[in-house]
Amino acid sequence: MKNFIVAIDGPAGSGKSTVAKILAKKYSMTYLDTGAMYRMCALYFIENEISIDKKKNIEENLPLINLDIEKDKFFLNGKDVSLKIRTPEVTSMVSYVAKIKEIREKMVELQREISKGKDVILDGRDIGTVVFPDADLKVFLVASPEERAKRRMKDYEEKGIIEEYEKVLASILERDFIDSTRKEGPLKKADDAIEISTDGDTIEETVAKLGVFIGVAKEKKARRENI
Repeated sequence: MKNFIVAIDGPAGSGKSTVAKILAKKYSMTYLDTGAMYRMCALYFIENEISIDKKKNIEENLPLINLDIEKDKFFLNGKDVSLKIRTPEVTSMVSYVAKIKEIREKMVELQREISKGKDVILDGRDIGTVVFPDADLKVFLVASPEERAKRRMKDYEEKGIIEEYEKVLASILERDFIDSTRKEGPLKKADDAIEISTDGDTIEETVAKLGVFIGVAKEKKARRENI
């Protein structure tokens, strides 16, 4: 079978990354965290105190941003930034960075290049609509803003980060608005995507649901290639 692509889209905190990592391991697929790629870009502009409001700044600095991913480690220009990209400061800025056309074009190009000839599972906002519109399986995960805020709070607590629930919820709602209304690659459910709500489900239950769909999609692709 040629490369098999699973695209998982959905709003922030819906469980995309967690589920995708488990599925990748279970089905021996390569997991590509596209959100982390945008977070690394955001961190670059933050650490270098560069305004993203000027197109000239973006054009001059984009060639200087080198990203690398090794399993669960993320490297920005050779430095391990796996923890730094998960801070509230980066989280609050990433949606603004992700809506910039020049940055999205570079990231999409990288995502397609990395995925060539592999069985890959990717998660993000526009994987099934822009990056891989012909993906073998498209899934759109959803969850209530309140549930997603609770999950984000738990993530912060595990990393030793102290944050207020109301502030996290407000950030989730703001990010939903920015992601769904941006001009470049907005958060949108593909017409042929399967929508799954993760509210009230355990990670194991969500993984089981997606596993069924992956199995069906693989069988369909195998039959098509053997015709």
